[in-house]
Amino acid sequence: MEQVINNNFKTQFIYFKPCYMKFFLFILLAFIFSNANSQTIFLAQGRVEYEKKVNQYKMIEDEDDEDKSWIEEIKKTMPRFVTDIYELHFTATKSAYKMKAENTENKYMWGSKPSETDITVQDFASNKLSIQRDVFEQTYLVNDSIRKFEWKITGEVREIAGFECKKAVTKICDSVYVVAFYTDQIMVSSGPESFGGLPGLILGLAVPRLATTWFATKVETVTPTAKQISPLQKGKKVDWKKLNMDMHKATKDWGKYGAKNIWKFSL
Repeated sequence: MEQVINNNFKTQFIYFKPCYMKFFLFILLAFIFSNANSQTIFLAQGRVEYEKKVNQYKMIEDEDDEDKSWIEEIKKTMPRFVTDIYELHFTATKSAYKMKAENTENKYMWGSKPSETDITVQDFASNKLSIQRDVFEQTYLVNDSIRKFEWKITGEVREIAGFECKKAVTKICDSVYVVAFYTDQIMVSSGPESFGGLPGLILGLAVPRLATTWFATKVETVTPTAKQISPLQKGKKVDWKKLNMDMHKATKDWGKYGAKNIWKFSL
């Protein structure tokens, strides 16, 4: 009797073996894909490259001058767009943003050339913001709390650098709109310049009144070095309030051009 039961069991096992194999294969593939997605969702350190693009014509076309012939002359010698590459190194507790390298082929209009030495560091653990920023002829070192933006998240979604990003909007300087696209697949509340405060990393940014955009072109899973994530910074130490006072004082007679500079240095 025992021999018969064993033979029957073997027969049943052989009969169902293909089904078991398919089932186990399905579970294995589901685990692999689930694990890959988890690694993406919880990406907490790495490096992002952003292409910063400025429409130089737009920055001068809305000037109040009745005689705009000078604008047309400038257009003959200057390109409409200039682009530069920036990079953001980040961990779960800190981020550092700076220009990767100057684009030597760019031809900048007066006052529009970016600084190679500007560095923005956000320390999430201590809630501290540190910005080295060249403002006209002075290098400032802004030490303050990480900025708080009143973001409004919309329902719009787009893909940037292979990541699904959600749209959010806010304002700086009371009236200057900022549009951001962030991904919650990278759980780091940072982005270009000093922006952050969203439930994920900002991969796309636009400031229409400055005719400027930042869009990620590459996201790498790498571990930043100590120098990359904590770069040396220097300059005249101020907080945001003092920097704004100095900028308003320096540009009070500059009209629209002065306002645009204040917006630019407030990013």
